[in-house]
Amino acid sequence: MFLATKTLMTHVTIEGPPGAPPLLLLHSLGTDLRVWDPQAAVLARSFRVIRPDMRGHGLSEVTRGPYTMDLLARDLLALLDALEIRSAHLGGVSIGGMIAQAVAHMAPERVRSLVLCDTALAVPPPEFWLDRAATVRRQGVASIAESILSRWVTPGFLGSPEAQGLRAMLLRTPAEGYASAAEALTTADFTGKRHAQRIPALVVVGKEDISTTVAQAEAVCEALDGDLVVLEGAAHIPTLEKADAVTATLVSFLHEPAADLYEAGLVLRKEVLGEAYVDEALGAITELDRDFQAFLTRTAWGSVWARPGLDRRTRSLLTIALLGALGHHEELETHVRATRNTGATPGDVAEVIQHLAIYAGIPAANAAMRIVKKVLKKERA
Repeated sequence: MFLATKTLMTHVTIEGPPGAPPLLLLHSLGTDLRVWDPQAAVLARSFRVIRPDMRGHGLSEVTRGPYTMDLLARDLLALLDALEIRSAHLGGVSIGGMIAQAVAHMAPERVRSLVLCDTALAVPPPEFWLDRAATVRRQGVASIAESILSRWVTPGFLGSPEAQGLRAMLLRTPAEGYASAAEALTTADFTGKRHAQRIPALVVVGKEDISTTVAQAEAVCEALDGDLVVLEGAAHIPTLEKADAVTATLVSFLHEPAADLYEAGLVLRKEVLGEAYVDEALGAITELDRDFQAFLTRTAWGSVWARPGLDRRTRSLLTIALLGALGHHEELETHVRATRNTGATPGDVAEVIQHLAIYAGIPAANAAMRIVKKVLKKERA
């Protein structure tokens, strides 16, 4: 989709349940949002995965340069505003990781966590990027394509379909977009800067990366007090070269069990059932059911719904099937309403009721369907 923000016409893909935690993934210089394809396919089960094409890249608007890191960070904040997202997890490869750092310095309250892949606090010398920008404006991206690709992946990966896809992305990058973004790297330097608040951070780097080295990743890690993962047999864009390893690393970091299951469960309960509904339910708690309600929030939501093994849409449909089969109609109504936040469609729910009729009986399915129709009619109104 294309989204007009205050700063740019941005091309963006959005996947995953509407009510899930937002996760923005930012690509590297000379590529586009597709460098995160393998990770997005998995993470969209539990997150609202948002992938924009950076200014001057992919299908996003190309503007005259030079760009600055602050400008690129403001593009991202404008995208968050346009999508009405207060805060999100941010992940970025290379310059995408630097944009994520810039956002964290500029507006730390908007950042839930940082996942920084093959990036740095600074990428000197500035003369290198000025020369590269001038070359690309004069001779086109094709003039530097092969030398860049050889730094993006290891030699043994160059002949792979994924590497050919990277070459195609690079060659299709507008010269002005590439050159202007390269110029943003001449002044970007987060050395010695500290975020206004502690933000959980994961730093990932390919061991064979010569563009942003393991030593530079260690410096980022130290500055953010984050965790470091070094991937064997990977260079500058491990999201494609070591896709499974990167995906597993991100899933582990983003799904790290919360220290306080009640607080984590309460957040998830509101994301699925809706903040107004949960606030109303909490307001009705008395001394009689206080411990019971805390137990439900901690176990059902903080422990089971929070598990990464099933996506929210699947959990939503399973819950509807079970509640319908057991005749728990009040809870069924609540969870049918919640489908607006879980990504389950009316068609999905209709299929579940059909299945319920076979395995739990037609009377149970009839009763469930009446409730579904009532809720969806009210939702449409």
